[in-house]
Amino acid sequence: MEATQIILLSIVQGLTEFLPISSSGHLVLAPLLFGYELQGLEFDVALHIGTLVAVMLYFRREVAGMTLALAQSLRTRRIATPEARLGMMIVIATIPIVLSGIPLKYLLELLREDERLIALVIAGTTIGFGLLLWIADLRGNRSRDEYSLSWKDALLVGLFQVIAIIPGTSRSGITITAGLILGLTRKAASRFSFLLSIPTILMAGTLETADLVQSSDPIAWSPLWLGALLSFAVAYLTIHFFLEFIERISMLPFVLYRMLLGTAILLLVL
Repeated sequence: MEATQIILLSIVQGLTEFLPISSSGHLVLAPLLFGYELQGLEFDVALHIGTLVAVMLYFRREVAGMTLALAQSLRTRRIATPEARLGMMIVIATIPIVLSGIPLKYLLELLREDERLIALVIAGTTIGFGLLLWIADLRGNRSRDEYSLSWKDALLVGLFQVIAIIPGTSRSGITITAGLILGLTRKAASRFSFLLSIPTILMAGTLETADLVQSSDPIAWSPLWLGALLSFAVAYLTIHFFLEFIERISMLPFVLYRMLLGTAILLLVL
C-alpha cells in the first residue's frame, strides 16, 4: 500500500466509524474514487483495532464502572446501580448482532465482489437511512438519557444495529436513529451508540482476525501499525468533538452530507 493510501484510509476510518455517515461505505468508496485497489482484510482489522482502542480509552471510566457493577450484580443476582443497568442494556443490545453477524458477514463479502452493485447499495442506504435519521431527529422528544433504557429499548437498538452490516447504512447512524426514536437526547443516543460499538467492533475484529490467521499470505506489519495509530488518534478526537457539539448542531449537517454523497455516487455509477 502507498503511504497516501494508508493515511487516507486511516483518516476515513477514524472520522466515519463514529459519525453517522458510514465507515464501511467510505472504506469501499475511497479506494474506488482515488484509483486504489481495495485494501486487504489485514488492514481493515488494523483500522478497527485503532478505533476500538480509541472508544475504550475515551469511555474508560464508564467501561470500568459497568464492568465492576455487572460483576457485582452477578454475585448478588440483582441489578442495583445505574452502571450495572446500563451495562446490562449494552449486553442485550449486542445479542442480535452476535446471532446474525456471521451469515451477514458472508453476504457483505459477496457484495464486495461487484463494485457497481456495492456502489449502488451504498448510494441507496446513504440516502435512505440519512432521511430516517433526519425524521428521528425532528420527531424525537429528546427527553431521556441512556440510563433510562429498558431491555425492550436496548433490544430495538440492537436490531437496528444489525441493519448496519449493509454498506452505507452507518452503524453509529442507525443506532443513534433508534435512540432518537426512543426519545433519547442526541448526546445520550450517541453515547449509547459509542458504548455499544465496543463489543460490536470487538466481535467483528475477532471474526476478521480469525480469517486472517487462516490465510497463508505474508503480512506487512508497518502499514498496519501506522493505520491503527492514525485511526486511533482521529477516532478519539472525533468522539470528543462530536459529543461536545451534537446537542447544538443537530443531525442536519450529517443528513445533508449523506444526501449529497448518495446523489454523487448515483451520478457516477448510472
